[in-house]
Amino acid sequence: MDNCPVCGARAIGKVGIDQYFCWDCCIEFMLKGQDLKIFYVEADGSLISYDDYLQSTANL
Repeated sequence: MDNCPVCGARAIGKVGIDQYFCWDCCIEFMLKGQDLKIFYVEADGSLISYDDYLQSTANL
């Protein structure tokens, strides 16, 4: 993975097998084959689905 799937930045770090972190937009994502899962990292380090995060911020 060369670029972040959310912001397009190249500041990507690997945190596990098929698991990456974007230092620019602070999201974590997993890539297995063609399956891409994106997560928002909470202040306590827990992960929530990026779609759920976007829905919760849209309701503010």
